[in-house]
Amino acid sequence: MKVLLINGSPRKNGNTFVALKEAADTLEKQGVETEIVQIGAKPIRGCIACGQCAARGLGRCVFDDDLCNRVVEKLDGADALIVGSPVYYGQPNGSVLSLIQRMFYSAGSKVQNKPAAAVCVCRRGGATAAFQTLNMPFQMMNMPVVSSQYWNIVYGRSEGEAALDTEGLQTMRTMANNMAWLLKKIHTGEPNLPEREPWQPMNFIR
Repeated sequence: MKVLLINGSPRKNGNTFVALKEAADTLEKQGVETEIVQIGAKPIRGCIACGQCAARGLGRCVFDDDLCNRVVEKLDGADALIVGSPVYYGQPNGSVLSLIQRMFYSAGSKVQNKPAAAVCVCRRGGATAAFQTLNMPFQMMNMPVVSSQYWNIVYGRSEGEAALDTEGLQTMRTMANNMAWLLKKIHTGEPNLPEREPWQPMNFIR
């Protein structure tokens, strides 16, 4: 079993990576292989609705000058997907939206029925709107959405600051444990419920 994680931040080791790494480490402990793909800072073109991917039966985007088709190729070996993004103006990073839209439109058969989860990282607000935006494509592609003890949100501004959000990181671990449990149910019929950590609430004002 393998989970593909997409880091939708242009910052390779920023707070989105901190959140995804927490989830990846938890999945690895559960015996699930992981791979984190960094979208980087190079442009990712948006879908222009040319329809050539479908007309030619390509199973990938007709444009091959950015990261999109490299990620599409990785979907063949992935059993689940986690997409993480920083929050920009209450929305996910535009590059990761362009990537997801082109991937799902041109290669939607590669994600059908695979569990998925969204992760959003913000300084203060807008994360729930961005989180909802990332989840909507999963629901259109028949992908079981993996939940956690809270919305999959981690807080932090400066690089690495998300590591201080104890509740956010616990939310990542709970989500990852739920995903590992679901994958095992799908692949092996494992009957046991995932083990839960005691809740670690963290309020902003103390």
